Amino acid sequence: MRTLLFLIIGILFGITMFKSEAASWFRIYEMFQFEAFHMYGIIGTALVVGVINTQLIKRFNIKSFFGAKIQFIPKEKSITRYILGGIIFGLGWGLAGACPGPMFTLLGAGFWPIAIVIFGALVGTFLYGWAKDRLPH
Repeated sequence: MRTLLFLIIGILFGITMFKSEAASWFRIYEMFQFEAFHMYGIIGTALVVGVINTQLIKRFNIKSFFGAKIQFIPKEKSITRYILGGIIFGLGWGLAGACPGPMFTLLGAGFWPIAIVIFGALVGTFLYGWAKDRLPH
């Protein structure tokens, strides 16, 4: 049942991404060129909704759909890791024209060449998992 629920949520997310043009390479290009507010509005709205929901979950001890306690575990703060990670993520986003959410949305919409980007993302994730303990903290 959980798998079906996750699949339905994923499909709704993909439809929303596609219809809002958040998966559009042209919209992402406009954003990186500072030519349009469209993507900044979408990202800003997601950020505000995420912050508000996180605070509500913490304040009222809201549980997951399945009754499990939602835990927020603090991460180790390392400015070097965040800067390096942000640069790598941004370069990949700029080169591919998509970040992880829209990659799968584009594949679902029938843009088959994005499968190459998804393969690269999976290889990168595997390599990070392999090298994670060897990277500077």
